[in-house]
Amino acid sequence: MPSTTRRDSSAPTTSRGLQQTGFFQGERAPTALVVLFVLWACLATAVLFLLVLLVTTFVDGQEMFSWHLITDYASSDPEQAGARAAILGSVWVIATTAVMTIPVGVAAAVYLEEFADHNKWWNRAIEVNVQNLAAVPSIIYGLLTLGVLTALGIVQRNIVIAGAIALSLLILPVIIVSTREAIRSVPNEIRQGSLALGATQWQTTWRQVLPSSVPGIATGSILALSRAMGEAAPLLVLGALVFVTFDPTSIFDQFSTMPIQIFNWASRPQAEFHQLASATSILLLVLLLAMNAVAITIRNIYEKRW
Repeated sequence: MPSTTRRDSSAPTTSRGLQQTGFFQGERAPTALVVLFVLWACLATAVLFLLVLLVTTFVDGQEMFSWHLITDYASSDPEQAGARAAILGSVWVIATTAVMTIPVGVAAAVYLEEFADHNKWWNRAIEVNVQNLAAVPSIIYGLLTLGVLTALGIVQRNIVIAGAIALSLLILPVIIVSTREAIRSVPNEIRQGSLALGATQWQTTWRQVLPSSVPGIATGSILALSRAMGEAAPLLVLGALVFVTFDPTSIFDQFSTMPIQIFNWASRPQAEFHQLASATSILLLVLLLAMNAVAITIRNIYEKRW
């Protein structure tokens, strides 16, 4: 006589039974709907505050947004004040940061991704530290740079090269991480094909992997530099909040940047200086949007889909 298996109908074990009890209701579950509503409400609130901030800044700064803002130097008279020294200081600091950081970041990423032995403890330690350093507050890098300059006996700390060092430490982990992601996106078959044709590992990396990952590297580097352009905290630690009325001509000159100039004018009691701060914020926002647009354009035009 064949044995029969008794099924307890009181315990729903099938997926249909679980759905009937409310365990699997997907996006229509009350909990999921509440979470979705909260997420959309948070997003809408953030976007609303951002729009209000942008509109308020534009309304306050439109009267001062003129060529005098770009061509004139800082002054105690708000009618004659401009941000020329801050604009040129930002150009000098960001250009020096790019020259110092991009080659080092790309080289470190190539080594970690293509040549490093991940079984060695020091390589694993480097990878962990790079990932952790990307989340360190920016002011810490300013304090680190200040400590190094003090240990070296350098008295004049508010110079272009010092600011570039602080910003380089800030964006170096970001460039390394973005470059590694760009290198990982290159299919492994390209490496194997190059090695099969007799190329060395270095030749494969230099002639095949790096050219294929240039769009991702360029995009990550530009986005990292745009972040550095908007930073003020590490530069304030170095004493960059100075009254500069000249154009920096070397990496050893004193400087001021646009975020620092905005901070300086915003801290003044006169309403005219607040308008100048808003106008400079608009200019900085336009430059940042332009850099991000260039990064997106490079990615869309030159990105390869394997």
